[in-house]
Amino acid sequence: MCKVLAKVKAQHKTCLSELSTYSLCVTSQSSGETVIQAHAVPWRILVVPAAVCLPAGRSFCLLTACPADPVLQVPVRAPRRIPLSRPLGVTMVVLLRLLVLCWVFGRGRGDEKPEWFQDISIDLFESPGNFSVGGLFPINEITSNLIHREEPDDIHCDSLNENGLGLSLVMKFAVDEINGDAKLLPGVRMGFQIFDTCRQSSVIVKPTMLFLSKGTTNEVSVLCNYTEYSTRVMAVIGPQTSDMTSVIAKLFGFFLMPQISYAATSDRFSDKKLYPSFLRTVPSDRWQAEAIISLLKKFKWTWVAMVGSEDEYGKQGLRELSSLADQNSICVAYEALIPVYEDSGDVVREILQRINETEVSVVVVFSLYKPAIAFFTEVINRKMRAVWVGSTSWALHYQVTSLPNINTVGTMVVFADMTQKLDLLEDYAKELFSKLGKKREVRMQQDSPPPNTTKSSLFDPCPVCWNLSPDNISIMMTPLLQLTASSVYTAVYSVAHAMHRLLECNSTTCHKRADHNIYPWQLLEELKEISFEVGGEQFTFDNKGNPNFGYFVKTWYWQKDNVTFQNIGDFYQNLTINETLIKWHTPNSKVPMSTCSANCEPGQVRRVKGFHSCCFDCIECREGTFQNRTEDIQCTDCPKGQWSKQRSTNCTFPDYEFLSWTDPEALALLLVGVVLLTCQGAVGVLFLNHHGTPMVRASGGPLSILTLLSLMGGCASLVLFLGKPNNGACYLQQPLNAIFPTVTLSTILALSLQVVCVTEFPDQAVSHLDQLRGLGSWLLVLACCGVQAGFCGWFLQEGTSLSVYLATMEVKFVSMFLRCPVKPMLGFGLMQGFNGLLALVSFMCTFMAQKPAKQYNLARDITFSTLVYCVVWVVFIPIYTSLTGKNTSIIQVTAVLLSNMGLVAAFFFPKCHLLLTKPELNTAEYFHTFLEGTPPTPQEDQNQ
Repeated sequence: MCKVLAKVKAQHKTCLSELSTYSLCVTSQSSGETVIQAHAVPWRILVVPAAVCLPAGRSFCLLTACPADPVLQVPVRAPRRIPLSRPLGVTMVVLLRLLVLCWVFGRGRGDEKPEWFQDISIDLFESPGNFSVGGLFPINEITSNLIHREEPDDIHCDSLNENGLGLSLVMKFAVDEINGDAKLLPGVRMGFQIFDTCRQSSVIVKPTMLFLSKGTTNEVSVLCNYTEYSTRVMAVIGPQTSDMTSVIAKLFGFFLMPQISYAATSDRFSDKKLYPSFLRTVPSDRWQAEAIISLLKKFKWTWVAMVGSEDEYGKQGLRELSSLADQNSICVAYEALIPVYEDSGDVVREILQRINETEVSVVVVFSLYKPAIAFFTEVINRKMRAVWVGSTSWALHYQVTSLPNINTVGTMVVFADMTQKLDLLEDYAKELFSKLGKKREVRMQQDSPPPNTTKSSLFDPCPVCWNLSPDNISIMMTPLLQLTASSVYTAVYSVAHAMHRLLECNSTTCHKRADHNIYPWQLLEELKEISFEVGGEQFTFDNKGNPNFGYFVKTWYWQKDNVTFQNIGDFYQNLTINETLIKWHTPNSKVPMSTCSANCEPGQVRRVKGFHSCCFDCIECREGTFQNRTEDIQCTDCPKGQWSKQRSTNCTFPDYEFLSWTDPEALALLLVGVVLLTCQGAVGVLFLNHHGTPMVRASGGPLSILTLLSLMGGCASLVLFLGKPNNGACYLQQPLNAIFPTVTLSTILALSLQVVCVTEFPDQAVSHLDQLRGLGSWLLVLACCGVQAGFCGWFLQEGTSLSVYLATMEVKFVSMFLRCPVKPMLGFGLMQGFNGLLALVSFMCTFMAQKPAKQYNLARDITFSTLVYCVVWVVFIPIYTSLTGKNTSIIQVTAVLLSNMGLVAAFFFPKCHLLLTKPELNTAEYFHTFLEGTPPTPQEDQNQ
């Protein structure tokens, strides 16, 4: 004979009658397990297949799908062998005995309550313990206008949020259940402190600071080292939204205070560098975005609109969706945000107008529930129909599902967190509300005045809760709460299991004290490692603090005015969906299509809308790119050395423009140059005709002819700027325009030194003047020209030839003005700067020189001519550096002409005037000071 075990799982008195299927399993250590299905008929008689027999040495068990409860083990003796010829006889007898025991046990256990129900406290928001856990819930809604806020405490949250209150009671339920479990934290009591967030950052800061206060004080200590800092609570559950979480998460992260949110889904909190102590019991929006994109791909919806709430949740969600859609060839036809903290009516109407214009059939709404209410209210008013893909925040919210005529908007395919139903929550709520009702009756019988029920406070977030009774049990029975309660429940239990590890507990005792040398950062390390079972599923956090489960996919079913949620699939890493369960609200009751296309003109390519690759706008190719083929989705870059204009279908080699001889600017410059060259020639002829006269000799004699020739050469060299540039012209252009002025200015410098010698050193002038006027002047000219030649040589050596310049130039133009490269710019500056230095020294030598009485003032001519030269080139510098292309060549030629003109006009024209109009003054006496070196007499000074 062998022992037969009947494992009967029963909790409700109607457990067996509710079941339709049992499993009969035959087991042995050697052969493993074989499961045979058996069915129960309404009168609780088990019908077993005829082929079932029980060999000797084996046992069998009766399994039901009833909720988990203590296992009843019933020893039953079976015969050594059940003959195959009569399998139903003995087998049915044994099974019927087990069935009766199960039914009796179920009836006996159904009305029993857990022992810890007796200890349920009616203190809803605070309970003492060996350690405490903080809770942050939106128990109230704001009733004051923040715009008119004048003081920090001028915030009123006096409108009860029943869902937020229900979630806070779920936390109380979880703590009470943990304290009633003698094995999880034996000898240790978990306490809690729950506060209201009012969904306002200015409200949530208060309880946050209180949680971080030292011990039981209300003070937050400022320390250099917080390693041994004991806070009021060991961990914080909440808050609900990502906006509220972003306000406090970094502060908790500084203290490494574990923060476990039950609804904050923004993916930014997965960054452990910024939020090291943040964990959550709901999946990240990154996963939700992946789930939504998988759904769109499943039905081949590649042309969709996306709408989000204008807060952290919606913005981050849309960013994730846009990024993933781009990677999966899904087009975002339109994307918009619904305002959260202001009237959204006009914005929503504009959004819906744009959605209509895009002609999409599918709209993704990634929003909080309040913006979703405003959005769908306007959708109903406009009688719009579409497929609405909903995010978890509003998908099951009763305020959305209860909107009048919501059943007219089309098909709802939404996502909900993959949570478990809490079996004891309903019984717990009934017990709690019953106790609250009895407390209220006692208060009313004693005629005790009710507490203040008008204003909520930090430590009394629900003043009206004293009035709760069994009549208010619906708060805990809403579908939304039933589906989201598990997230709060799991968050609290994760803290309990982490404390179990931290306190080194077993099933009977904990080896460490919870109120001594235990810190939040230690609990955080244990939270990262925990793994426990919730509702038959294993729960753990990953390395980013996210849970190891995904989402249910649901659709809304309307039966008259009631909405039910039908599971049609789930998502965890991969999407599984049963399309046959979806009722499509379309004319043909089939899956709607949502795709798009476009045709582009030549020079345009297909650019995806919303940065996606399947649906596109036609975008003109920018400069430097071209359309290579009709189906291109991006413009092709031009080959090296080629460029294109906007909206091109090919690239071309660049066209070079230059200062042509026929250009108006060139003709004007040529005319000025020819006139100036003619004047210089005329002056030269005049000086040659009077080459032996005192005036010509005083002006330098042969040096004056050299000066005129260099001026003429400077004018003539300007032709190098005209016509198409070539290597030869570019080699000569800048050196010639530097060396010719050097010759001119060096001859003037020689005369300036003679003037200085005569006026400043009259005693030595007679003996040295001939040396300065003769060989000294020529040596000075040669020396200056030698220096300039050195600069020119370095400029040519370091510079780039035109051909090399063109070969190495990065082409980013179709047409460009071509001029000789002026490189290095330092060489150009040295050449022109040296000429400027010569002019400046000459000016300094003569502008203070004494004028000889009744004689020609040679110093005046030098002063004004060099002054004009300096002014022209000083003005040239900023203008030249600010211009490009053709204008740089024109301004340089203009500067050369103006400086030449100034030298001719100021230095030579006064002398020409004397030769032509006053030839009688062309005498040795009129020039004897500069010819002979004799200073003016005192009498001459007085006459002057």
